[in-house]
Amino acid sequence: MYLTKEIKENIFEKHGKGKIDTGSAEGQIALFTHRINHLTEHLKKNRKDFNTERSLVKMVGKRRSLLDYLKHKDIERYRAIIKELGIRK
Repeated sequence: MYLTKEIKENIFEKHGKGKIDTGSAEGQIALFTHRINHLTEHLKKNRKDFNTERSLVKMVGKRRSLLDYLKHKDIERYRAIIKELGIRK
């Protein structure tokens, strides 16, 4: 599997407040970004996988809503995570 426990801990440690803090908005956004990038690569190879495409669209929407929440809550944290992950907008 592409997303093991160690990879998740690494993502939350790097972008969140700690290795076990899975609830922070930054950590969740980073995890969604990792999963979105993986699914995007999958869809480049498997163009007719419509279930994965639907999952990808839903995941992008969840990440967008988390980014909107963070933007209204603390604009500096929002700008930092956008810059760190290389997300447009």
